[in-house]
Amino acid sequence: MNAGIDRIVVINDLSHAMGGASALAVGSARRFAERGYRVTLLAGDVPDPSLGAAGIAVTGLGQARLMGRAGALLDGLWNRSAAQMLRRWIAENDTPRTVYHLHGWSQILSPSVFAALAPVRDRLVISAHDFFLACPNGAFTNFATGAPCPHTALSRACLAEACDRRGQAHKAWRVARHAVQRLAFRPHSSPPVLAIHAAMRPMLARAGIPPEVIHPLPNPVVPFSTKRIAAERNDAVIFVGRIEATKGADLALAAARRASLPIILVGDGADRARLASEYPEAHFAGRLVPADIAPLAATARMLVMPSRYPEPYGLVAMEAALAGLPVILPPTALLAADLVAAGAAVMVDPQDIAAHAAVLAALAQDDARVEAMSHAGFTATGHLALSPEDWIDRLLAHYAARLEALQAPAGALSASGSKLIAAGV
Repeated sequence: MNAGIDRIVVINDLSHAMGGASALAVGSARRFAERGYRVTLLAGDVPDPSLGAAGIAVTGLGQARLMGRAGALLDGLWNRSAAQMLRRWIAENDTPRTVYHLHGWSQILSPSVFAALAPVRDRLVISAHDFFLACPNGAFTNFATGAPCPHTALSRACLAEACDRRGQAHKAWRVARHAVQRLAFRPHSSPPVLAIHAAMRPMLARAGIPPEVIHPLPNPVVPFSTKRIAAERNDAVIFVGRIEATKGADLALAAARRASLPIILVGDGADRARLASEYPEAHFAGRLVPADIAPLAATARMLVMPSRYPEPYGLVAMEAALAGLPVILPPTALLAADLVAAGAAVMVDPQDIAAHAAVLAALAQDDARVEAMSHAGFTATGHLALSPEDWIDRLLAHYAARLEALQAPAGALSASGSKLIAAGV
């Protein structure tokens, strides 16, 4: 049942499922525990008490995220407490068949975790939910202009780029942190990196991570509905995500108003109160659990994902497409070309409000096109995502390959490792 695994150690900034990456980290821990594995979650925040009831051993630093807290500048460069927590846990609990999975470290844990994990590096797997392994600002984007960044981290061109959303002083801090991270991480000898989209591979490789250790692993997706939403019968636009500038909630509202279409926003964030005042015609549903999103999605004609900056995956786009909702998303979303090729989406620059509104208005008037896109999303996009159970199976296969590789003769690739690479896992 356990493929010879003694324990799975999940490492993440947060023990609470806030945001996509943390939801995946915590969700994986829960599913491993449900399958009977011994699971530990090592986190930077105050432990979520519900995890103990789920059979997960949790250790947390009790710290808040870096933004706005005392000591953040130094802790962000090297969080000594985080390193001590990991080292202590490893010294007291590690076994030769314990596997480690690092998810997020940029909000609390810091690059110090790479040094702390050095003794168990040959049993470590890293998830790339973003580009912090390879880019100081985590996005390969100039946040001032929204343009993709072609530079290699810490190159002269990178250092000269005014790309940080908080200015040059913050850019300098990010550069310093990335330099520290590179020393601790040692990208040229990186453990396996699980990238949430295949298009991340060349971008991560810019940092010196060998392409052969970067394995595409699509996110697990539960559609908004297991039955096709008859989008052609509906009229509303729906947005699901944080109500803040990065996710483009304001862009969705402006385009829907210009197209004279009703819009539903699911989520919460710093901009919610202001936007609710500016757009009284919009329905702000607040943050909802998936079961409560489904009834609203069933009334929608299309989903908009107007992110200002590149989305390495875009979970809501897949949740919508697999349920039969046409998706409107920017070309910078790595899923965009895949969904358009499947006939389930339209690409448009969301910051071009006129063009964005024109796409919404055209779909509002074309039932046949919307129905065709709905069927395409429902039937032809399954290869772009995994079910939660298949995702767990794939993770376990990577863990088993790490353990098997330890038993292989020097210089030989294990049978499991060969199978993973051949299958593109």
